[in-house]
Amino acid sequence: MRQLLLCLTVFLMLTVTSRQISAQNIAGGGYHSLAICTDSTAMSWGWNVDGQLGNGNNTDTNAPTQINNLSALIAIAGGTSHSIALKNDGSVWNWGSSVSSNVPIQISNLSGITAISGGSSHSFVLKNDSTVWAWGKNNVGQLGNGNNTDSNVPVQVNNLSGVTAIAGRWNHSLALKNDGTIWAWGVNGNGQLGNGNNVDSNIPVQVSNLLDMVAVAGGGGHSLALKQDGTVWAWGFNFFGELGNGNTTPSNIPVQVNLLTGIIAIACGNSHSLALKSDGTVWAWGWNYYGELGNGTNTNSSVPGLISNLSGVVAIAGGMYHSLALKNDGTIWTCGYNNFGQLGIGTNADSNIPVQVTGICQMSAVNEITDHINVSIFPNPFSAQTTLQTDNFFKSATLTIYNSFGQQVKQIKNISGQTVTLYRDNLASGVYFVRITTPSLNPSPIGGGTQGGGEVIATGKLVITDK
Repeated sequence: MRQLLLCLTVFLMLTVTSRQISAQNIAGGGYHSLAICTDSTAMSWGWNVDGQLGNGNNTDTNAPTQINNLSALIAIAGGTSHSIALKNDGSVWNWGSSVSSNVPIQISNLSGITAISGGSSHSFVLKNDSTVWAWGKNNVGQLGNGNNTDSNVPVQVNNLSGVTAIAGRWNHSLALKNDGTIWAWGVNGNGQLGNGNNVDSNIPVQVSNLLDMVAVAGGGGHSLALKQDGTVWAWGFNFFGELGNGNTTPSNIPVQVNLLTGIIAIACGNSHSLALKSDGTVWAWGWNYYGELGNGTNTNSSVPGLISNLSGVVAIAGGMYHSLALKNDGTIWTCGYNNFGQLGIGTNADSNIPVQVTGICQMSAVNEITDHINVSIFPNPFSAQTTLQTDNFFKSATLTIYNSFGQQVKQIKNISGQTVTLYRDNLASGVYFVRITTPSLNPSPIGGGTQGGGEVIATGKLVITDK
């Protein structure tokens, strides 16, 4: 039996003291999609029967439409037929089936929020004190508060602290703690809680045999976790190969996804899985009836395969049966099911290869300038410090670090030599891009090449963790 879900990317986690937990600037709902623009407003497209597009009507659209009266956004997420947004003041806004509104409504009694997530009919958030709060349907314990009673106001998830990232799915919920463990609650008929049995739980239970995790994601009946070493682990439903371990046997404990290393982000659809490698390529596996694996076929796969013609990707997300990718040039690419226009291409035709979203607002993303000399970074990921080494000697250069929105977050001037020791300082964990330039260049967060007689002499991608 197919489960309903939303799946959004958990693009690694940031420390709980930071407002912006992840580069959560694209998201997939059930049959709709969402994106944050450079001006911190947002757009949406696709299914809209419950007002989940937030544009004041209930009409589906196959092209991006502006979400009403939302600004200063830092994260966005989708449920099956509802949507959630986080503003930079820590407030949370909901629209769609969850609040019976086709325009955003602020959730009361919530402040200091640092991350958001949504499932089929429930939502939950992470506060800056590392506690988790949830509201909505609770028939299988997806709110995690020790009972199975629905709640239209946020309730605290039981016995859960030290949380750094969250992920919500069909009717199960996941949390990553600062000790590298993962905890889950809700429905467990397919083993998606990963604790060695198939019994639902209305309180968090620890996922078995997982340590040193840095990210978590969930699907309709399965879950994913990213380890610090760049490997991916999966558990739960596997009829379509969504665990990626070469077979279609379900597992209620984590198993390693085949052939994947160097992964920096993970995401899920209902019955398919996605992974972003440090080289900017995207890999997918599982259900592929609508072409959501993006490999030019409609054949399911129980092992990861490369999404066709897609490079320079900095963020990924999954909807019910579609996939999304944000490239470093600010464009969004989608593939899969499109009956409600969720691919955002102006038609309702499915696509088994990535197609570019049309009419989208300007989105910032860092151009890695791959035609220039890349820098060697070791260790990477790192938690305290790392060393950058280039092939060429540089003098009086500038090292600039950008987040995946293209915003400058750190700069070091007047460096010389072939190596640089980079200290984390106050940078939150997550994915960043580094650029070393000659003195006369004024680095730009978008684009590359030369400006003012200077040149980019090295670029690279940094991954910072809390472990």
